[in-house]
Amino acid sequence: MIFTEKSISLKNGVQAVLRNPKVEDAEALIDFIKTTSGETEFLLRYPEEWNITVEQEEAWVRRSVASDSSLVIACYINGEVAGNCSLDFYGGIKNRHRSVISISVLKKYWGLGIGSALLSELIDAASAHDGTEIIELEVIEGNDRAIRLYEKMGFKIMSEKPNAFKLKNGKMVKDYYMQKYL
Repeated sequence: MIFTEKSISLKNGVQAVLRNPKVEDAEALIDFIKTTSGETEFLLRYPEEWNITVEQEEAWVRRSVASDSSLVIACYINGEVAGNCSLDFYGGIKNRHRSVISISVLKKYWGLGIGSALLSELIDAASAHDGTEIIELEVIEGNDRAIRLYEKMGFKIMSEKPNAFKLKNGKMVKDYYMQKYL
């Protein structure tokens, strides 16, 4: 899906740009994913699990922009990928009323409003999508900053999966399933 580029002012006064990723951003997107995955235990994979080639990432960017059922928005600060998010719409008769989001922000940019801005754009896009009634996401136990943001934006914890993830140190953590009704 196409997202109309938008400039935003962050809490520190710095200007950021929200836009669809471009094919030429592929290597930077891979670096972003590997970096964010190494900065926190709260993302789905560890950096060494991201073995996507630049060509594969370029193909993914092309598909995401051309897709009618997926929206990807990245946040850029001085050309650097600072945040990334996606919204995917289900297409089946029984589940097309639902959509799912994911979001991540580089740690050095936490607390500047990037997550709120990206999440707001996803909520707006889901609200504008015909037939979408529910936005859902999953968040790992301990990610209190994200949970507070999601709750501030109207999401509620609906259920939890105990021992859903096993960290490198052997610790098992829950996965919380959250929804927002539009």
